[in-house]
Amino acid sequence: MRLFGSIAFAGVAGAGALGATLAAPVATGAPTDGAAAVRAAAFFDEPLVHIPAPAFGDTCPIPRQPPVDSTYNFYFTRAAYSGRGGRFGGWGGGRGSWSTDFPEAEFYFTQLVERLIDLDVYASRGGTNPMCLEDPRLRNFPFLYVVEPGGMNLSEPEIRALRSYLEAGGFMMMDDFWGTYETANVEYQLAQVLPGRPIVDLPLDHPIFNSVYDIEEIRQVPNISNGQAVARGYPGARTDEGNNSEVPSVRAILDDEGRIMVVINQNTDLGDAWEHAENPFYPLDYSTYATEVGINTVVYAFSH
Repeated sequence: MRLFGSIAFAGVAGAGALGATLAAPVATGAPTDGAAAVRAAAFFDEPLVHIPAPAFGDTCPIPRQPPVDSTYNFYFTRAAYSGRGGRFGGWGGGRGSWSTDFPEAEFYFTQLVERLIDLDVYASRGGTNPMCLEDPRLRNFPFLYVVEPGGMNLSEPEIRALRSYLEAGGFMMMDDFWGTYETANVEYQLAQVLPGRPIVDLPLDHPIFNSVYDIEEIRQVPNISNGQAVARGYPGARTDEGNNSEVPSVRAILDDEGRIMVVINQNTDLGDAWEHAENPFYPLDYSTYATEVGINTVVYAFSH
């Protein structure tokens, strides 16, 4: 049973039109929208405030949150979790692992979602909506993005809150962790959150791979440095990050009805491709693929 409020999937335009739009430079090289740039700049002028989460006896130093407005169907909500680099010390600077690619990844990705599918997207403040896991308001936002969970180290309150969120119908997308050690940590963290629910491989005929775009293979999306090195043909350049991270995969945790609760993008960096979508030196095919995967994931989350 879903416990979220009036946030609903608004429908999808024809896949053919979307494919044509995504193939055009708008996905990777279009001029930045002026109004969106102003909104993103205004975000940094807002003071940081400590917002109490009294249900768990914790505080979370994040900027003021947007009002939950039924006119917006989609908020790109980023999880601010405990882990590598600290949760509070590196707000917005990429110091805590949860804030990697912030805020550029959501700035570009929310623009792409707004252009490519029929959703009213929250784009104020550059589309940013970071939330601490134990903030009770998290349930207002049914899509949750988690970056670099290889560095995650959840507290007991965070574990309880995230379990409650997912069991209420929330959807979590994990991205950008690599190799044996980070994978082991992700599996351990998820076992604490959803004990007894196995992680399963997703076959390519799963609906998440064709909700808008047809994904015919799982590709490895490199970080900005590796992507540029591969594109320039540097000797020894590679898309992986070592430690047995050569093969990308997409796995998931399912609910009792077979719906994805958590989608796990392993050995790939979709967020970097979103962040550098307009960088002429980042390969077009990687940013296009990452956008297709992101769009498919959003559409699946809001239609299942």
